[in-house]
Amino acid sequence: MKTAALIPARYASTRLPAKLIQDLGGISVIQRTYVSSVATGVFDEVWVVTDHKEIERQILDLGGNVFMSKKIHQSGSDRIAEALEAVDADLIVNVQGDEPFQDPRSLQDLVAVFDKPKVKMASLMCRISEDEAYNPNTVKVVLDEKKNAIYFSRSPIPFNRERTEDIFYWKHVGVYAYMRELLLEFTSWPKGRLEQIEMLEQLRLIERGVKIKMVETEHQAIAIDTKEDLDRARNFLKSIL
Repeated sequence: MKTAALIPARYASTRLPAKLIQDLGGISVIQRTYVSSVATGVFDEVWVVTDHKEIERQILDLGGNVFMSKKIHQSGSDRIAEALEAVDADLIVNVQGDEPFQDPRSLQDLVAVFDKPKVKMASLMCRISEDEAYNPNTVKVVLDEKKNAIYFSRSPIPFNRERTEDIFYWKHVGVYAYMRELLLEFTSWPKGRLEQIEMLEQLRLIERGVKIKMVETEHQAIAIDTKEDLDRARNFLKSIL
């Protein structure tokens, strides 16, 4: 089975303008995400999928693969689905363009669950405290006994009615892996009611009865959305060099 990482890289950003081309240790954020994804050794191919010539130029400067979007997209999944016209792979992993430090172990574990023929989609999760669970920007997931997702929410789920002290929550880490056919099918569906309420695209699949296998990771990704995030990423990079 051929595996490809596709990195959606939209130029526009609200809280940190042009965040993907900001400097991060001598190369840009998107270049570092590309290099980090290649260095994991997990993928047969790595592609950046973008809507901007400067991002395209930066990836080509690295000798990398880049696909220029011809359409306007509402989500990263829609963007990478368009790129499948150029990418010949069976398993597609959606790697976030603003997460420049990819973890090989997490990605290896994610891809490994597709050894089972019934798995068509998988994603990552990590344990968090109850305090963090109350942050609506942190997406939570609850599971069935086979570690398939039952529901995703911005609310703290499950609700700790009896105030049990040893409860923990699962945080959804937004790295998705799809079998090619499912990705193409999923992105052709209209938004579902739950997706529109929570503004979480994975609920479109839950509403359609698609099983999403959840894989635990201990890796805490640094996602760059603000200037403070960028400063934290720069400090982290200094600490590991």
